[in-house]
Amino acid sequence: MIWGTTWYAITWQLGTVDPAASLTWRFGLAAIILLVGCAVTGRSLRLNRAQHLAAVGQGAFVFAISYSFTYAAEENVTSAIVAVVFATLAFLNLVLFRIVVGQKAARAAWIGAVLGIVGVAVLSGGEAMAEGLDRRALTGVGLALLAVASSAVGNYFSWRGQQEGTAILPQTGWAMAYGTGMLVLYGLATGARFTIDPSPGYLISLLYLAVFGSVVAFVTYFAVARARGYAMASYISALTPPIAMLVSMLFEGARFGLPAAVGLVLVLGGQALLIRAPRQD
Repeated sequence: MIWGTTWYAITWQLGTVDPAASLTWRFGLAAIILLVGCAVTGRSLRLNRAQHLAAVGQGAFVFAISYSFTYAAEENVTSAIVAVVFATLAFLNLVLFRIVVGQKAARAAWIGAVLGIVGVAVLSGGEAMAEGLDRRALTGVGLALLAVASSAVGNYFSWRGQQEGTAILPQTGWAMAYGTGMLVLYGLATGARFTIDPSPGYLISLLYLAVFGSVVAFVTYFAVARARGYAMASYISALTPPIAMLVSMLFEGARFGLPAAVGLVLVLGGQALLIRAPRQD
């Protein structure tokens, strides 16, 4: 429910404030909430060198790079299209973890993940055709795919932190802090102006994205990933398109035809297979 609506909330961040600044405020605030929360509840914030390195990688690829591409993608296509493209994350996680760490998955999981990526291709291709292969639409889909690829790499670093024994809350907090630092450096290097829009819409969306879209959603996601594996957890992104598409239709004036319906059915069918697949290590 949260991630199904954050795609639209991101569009409220676009316009007057540089995306690097908006992401800095979002993940900076989320990092403060997590790290202060850990300190107040007596959870240790101390990480060893290997744990910090894992948090650096997670912060770079999950929060800094992936979301920079995500915000850029949403400047070119509707938020629902970006949400649907993220359904390919399950397939990329299966491939990455199989190649890098030799983690095996059941056949049903592979079939489910492939159905998800085919569904995304059908929906995205249908949208591109509807726009007459518009360059802007293709650019948006391409940027969204880069964002997904970055998230998959970031998931590996999150897994590395888990293997090193880092608890979820401090690892996520440190990763967001590192990602925020990288966004600041990127913004300074590219001449971004770190301003903030005082309008209610911007501030409400910022709070929603920081508290619910970042703290609550990512802690939940990484908890599921540790319990059931990253492929299973990443298929959360396959459940968000119906919500994101509904929100986009209501507030962005988006209209989806038969390819979108077919693509959505394939994605949800893949989700059903992935849930039913036994976990294999």
